[in-house]
Amino acid sequence: MIRPMEKSDIPRVAEINVFGWRCAYRGIVPDEHMFKTRLVTTHMEKLIERWDNNNGFEGYVYDDGIVKAILNMGPCPEEDKAGAFELGVIYVDPCFKGEGIGTALALFCEKIAAERGYKEIILWTFEKNAPARAFYEKLGYKTDGKTMLVGPYEAVGVGYCKNI
Repeated sequence: MIRPMEKSDIPRVAEINVFGWRCAYRGIVPDEHMFKTRLVTTHMEKLIERWDNNNGFEGYVYDDGIVKAILNMGPCPEEDKAGAFELGVIYVDPCFKGEGIGTALALFCEKIAAERGYKEIILWTFEKNAPARAFYEKLGYKTDGKTMLVGPYEAVGVGYCKNI
C-alpha cells in the first residue's frame, strides 16, 4: 500500500498537498496564500521541476487502488541535525482522515530511517496546528525547543524529534 511516488502520481499528489494545506492550515496561513498562491497547477509545476532535477525528492504515496496520502522524507538538511532523518510531510486526503493512514506513513518513515542507520527523526509543524501536534505526540515525538518563521506569512513552526 505504501509505494514510491511515480511521476504519473504528480497531479494527485499536488491535489492532496494543496487541499491538505487548506484544510489543516486555514486560520494559520492567510487565505490569500491558500487560495490565490497555493494552487494545484502551481504545485504540480513545482513537483515536476523537483522530479526532473532529482534534487533530494524522496516521495511515497499510500495507494490501495486510490492514492490517499503522501509522504516526503530524507536526510535532514539542517547543519545541527546532520545525522538525523527528516519526516518532511505527511498529508492525507481530508476525505480519508481517521483511517490510520497517517500513522502507517509515519511508522514507515521510522522503519526506513532505522534501516538506513539513523537514530533520530525530526519534523516541523505549525505551532497552531493542534491536531498535527497531538498526532505526532501520540507517536512519541517531543518538541525540541526550536521554532522558526515559515514562509512570507510568518507562521511559527515548531520542531519535533524522536529517537528510534
